[in-house]
Amino acid sequence: MTGENGSRRPGPSDGRQQFDVVCVGNAVMDQLTFAERATVDALGLPHGAMTLVDVATSERIRSVVGEGRQVSGGTVTNTAVGVASFGGHPAFIGAVATDDLGDRYAADLAAAGVHALLQRFVAGPPGDEAATGRCHVIVTPDAERTMATALGVGGRLDAAGIDVEAVSGAGLVYFDGYVLDLPDAPALVARLIEAARRGGAPVALGLADALLVARHRAVLEGLTAGVVDLVFANESELLALTGEKDAPAALRAICRPNLTTVVTRGEKGALVGTMSDCVDVPACEVDAVVDLTGAGDQFAAGYCFGVTHGYDPTGAARLGALAASEVIGHLGARPESSLRDLYRERGLPAGR
Repeated sequence: MTGENGSRRPGPSDGRQQFDVVCVGNAVMDQLTFAERATVDALGLPHGAMTLVDVATSERIRSVVGEGRQVSGGTVTNTAVGVASFGGHPAFIGAVATDDLGDRYAADLAAAGVHALLQRFVAGPPGDEAATGRCHVIVTPDAERTMATALGVGGRLDAAGIDVEAVSGAGLVYFDGYVLDLPDAPALVARLIEAARRGGAPVALGLADALLVARHRAVLEGLTAGVVDLVFANESELLALTGEKDAPAALRAICRPNLTTVVTRGEKGALVGTMSDCVDVPACEVDAVVDLTGAGDQFAAGYCFGVTHGYDPTGAARLGALAASEVIGHLGARPESSLRDLYRERGLPAGR
């Protein structure tokens, strides 16, 4: 579907599309644990942030906090699982090793309803960097999450791993800023964008992390200025990109024709900004906040599902808020209840 000046607009999926949403990102097996803030500090990890570590350091962290609950993770992987929970048909592109963890990653995605399009690399010996990535997600009593990520071969996804046919046939293509840390990032992103444009699929970008925005600000400015059609960000990420002091000013700074920017603001809800409008979408009430991990990922899931199933941007953002409210009520970054059932129980109208 196209808008002004030929820009792609998300639209309802139809029979010609193999997948509603194709998500591209780092494949890591999440290891979810609770710990005290003092434990996080003793490990030398910045509280509430994501830190890249090597496999050996990941093993040291495991010896302190335990292995925890294992779930196939990564930011856009969580989004793909959320799309499936809404009843959509998502795919995920990432890289894993030919090891047991890689096999479990693929099987877990399939069980969650996500089609795995995985690039496989030969695994090395135990402790070697040629292993499937893993991420320790440590949740402290303030419900904040601190992440220590050993990318392993998840950091070796390259342009050859992009399934052009799947991308060109998608209703929407979504990747996040962490892809820009990959060694082959320029070629990978170029191939991804080219394949999406070939099939007329709009492209969504998640800014991922304020520190990442600082690392890749020039590239992200180029992408948001004229390449992508949809941007997901929280306030700190958008402020880091634009240099503005508040979200409304940042939205005005980033806006351009045919770009939609969605800014999540926690309990304050979200803003959906375009050239012509800025809509404030309230957050859904929750009984208790247990773990903020995945709130943004699931907001993106609801939004991506919505715009590929006939919802306008405001309606899609309401689905996003609903998905975010479900995931913060328990440990982990993916829904434990059917999001499809949840939005029907809340009386949200069907998209088409």
